[in-house]
Amino acid sequence: MTKRTFLKTAAALALTTGLGLAHAQSLTPVKFQLDWRFEGPAALFLTPVAKGYFKDAGLDVTVDAGNGSGGAVTRVASGTYDMGFADLAALMEFHANNPDAPNKPVAVMVVYNNTPASVMALKKSGITKPGDLAGKKMGAPVFDAGRRAFPIFQKANNIGNVTWTAMDPPLRETMLARGDVDAITGFTFTSLLNLEARGVKPQDVVVLPYPEYGVKLYGNVIIANPKFLQEKPQAVKAFLSAFAKGAKDVMANPEAAIQYVKQRDGIINTELETRRLKLAIDSVIASPDARAEGFGQLNPGRLSLMASQVSDAFGTKTRVNPDVVWNGSFLPAKAELNVLPPAKR
Repeated sequence: MTKRTFLKTAAALALTTGLGLAHAQSLTPVKFQLDWRFEGPAALFLTPVAKGYFKDAGLDVTVDAGNGSGGAVTRVASGTYDMGFADLAALMEFHANNPDAPNKPVAVMVVYNNTPASVMALKKSGITKPGDLAGKKMGAPVFDAGRRAFPIFQKANNIGNVTWTAMDPPLRETMLARGDVDAITGFTFTSLLNLEARGVKPQDVVVLPYPEYGVKLYGNVIIANPKFLQEKPQAVKAFLSAFAKGAKDVMANPEAAIQYVKQRDGIINTELETRRLKLAIDSVIASPDARAEGFGQLNPGRLSLMASQVSDAFGTKTRVNPDVVWNGSFLPAKAELNVLPPAKR
């Protein structure tokens, strides 16, 4: 190599490295808090990270596991995280119970168009319909979304009084399998598979999904800190656009998407988490309601009804104001939101 060639090569390398550093520095950092552990549905967020969709949109996104929707809401409210994933009812509750909080997070995109909550019982209990729950012993952690919203399910189906037993999340399905409780509440795609892991056959479980019994609550939404929304609106728009692109890939090929979850948590059961992801897609992401309203979007009338139901069921300090918990102005164009797979026949 001549001296001239060497100098040219060195200069080119320096320029490339400099451009790479400049690009890395120009990426907007976004700290994102999940609602739960790295399980199947986390693929929705880990896929656009792994495929570089967020980076291509000018974002440096870090995704952390969570320990419940309530925690995700408070961490985004505190500014520890810029954005997060949480149950809309938990967000509503935070707003209504903290009217003077300076940074109440706002929902910017619907991901679970229906609540994944359901009541589950073993067939041998004789429970086959909501009315059969009257007088029964039910179990769930005190913060469980299905338990919190049970008064709405109870009212919609004229169910008599029930008694509750509280436990830590890992014990819920064990106690049902052992017969310590007659029924549990939980996310269908979580509890059903957990019961199976404890030796209960799927055909021996009765599932009463809230959406099929008159409870049209929205489920999980993407939330953002209002300060972040105000200061970096383009970053929020870019995030939702890249997320939608990743979500389309996940729904088209759930098996491939689970590999990105495995990269974050090497001990997951790939087959189990693939099934969990598919259950989530079929039951709450690509549901009939989601197809009617459009992915990511919501119906204002349904939002208002939910706000009223949550205010009553959760006994909030003030009434939930539906106008302040939702801001759809950051959503991508309709064409970008056309991500749902073809309906199953």
